[in-house]
Amino acid sequence: MLSSALNRASRSRRVRRVVERVPVTRRVVDRFVAGEEIADVVLAGEYLRRQGRSVTIDVLGEDVTDAAGAAATTAAYLALLAALAEKNCAEGADVSLKLSALGQALPGSGDEIAESNARAVCEAAAAVGATVTLDMEDHTTVDSSLAIGAKLRVEYPLTGTVLQANLRRTERDLAELAQPGTRIRWVKGAYREPRSVAYQQKAEVDDAYRRGVRSLMESGCYPMIATHDPAMIEHALRAAARTGRSAADWEAQMLYGVSTGRQRELVEQGRRLRVYVPFGTDWYGYFMRRLAERPANVAFFLRALARG
Repeated sequence: MLSSALNRASRSRRVRRVVERVPVTRRVVDRFVAGEEIADVVLAGEYLRRQGRSVTIDVLGEDVTDAAGAAATTAAYLALLAALAEKNCAEGADVSLKLSALGQALPGSGDEIAESNARAVCEAAAAVGATVTLDMEDHTTVDSSLAIGAKLRVEYPLTGTVLQANLRRTERDLAELAQPGTRIRWVKGAYREPRSVAYQQKAEVDDAYRRGVRSLMESGCYPMIATHDPAMIEHALRAAARTGRSAADWEAQMLYGVSTGRQRELVEQGRRLRVYVPFGTDWYGYFMRRLAERPANVAFFLRALARG
């Protein structure tokens, strides 16, 4: 119930105004968001790199309503990649694109606009030794996102795709997509979806996630296992060992500011670890979804409020 309430709050302008006015909010947000400016996220990326962790960087924002907004988001990614290259941090870095922020939902030619903007980012990333991963959003966008990803991989084969275990269709999508060389980020899924298209019970989602981990490890793709669930991490480690994958043949992914101790442990064990690092002024929705995911995050926020 708390998770549902927080997810609803993430879409409420009234609640957003209240949360943003609380002075302590900014201090707590800094745990999950690497600042509002490109310089902030470049510094965070440099720090993580020194700690033996790779990054995938997300310019916060989605649901763009006009072509100008989509162009502005694209420009932000191009500026980010240029800044990473200037600091010699672009090689091996990844950027995460939400196609909705690149114009996907615009009437008429949204898919074409999003594909064109994503292609520009892919071109810039390839030029500096970085890669691109296309985030997956709610179930209504899956066909469009997979189609755009397939087109981009013709020219930029390292373009990654996110698949969500909670969607009933994903097992079929995974089987089709998990081909040699394809980069797949495997997540449980953060969007509230109807029963007709998505598993509703945690146990069902967990079972689907475990099945997907096994399928990814048995395939020829490059799995990117995104989870903070200790049981799922151990499951992935066992599946990798059973299928003979070396540490270089897959990676774990975790969120910036979450499970930092476990992140350090995996790196010390010689595992590949990539941290999902968001930045930007449109932090509210992302922040509320992080609170919704784990009660511990809510407790952390409330303790900070009490101290503030």
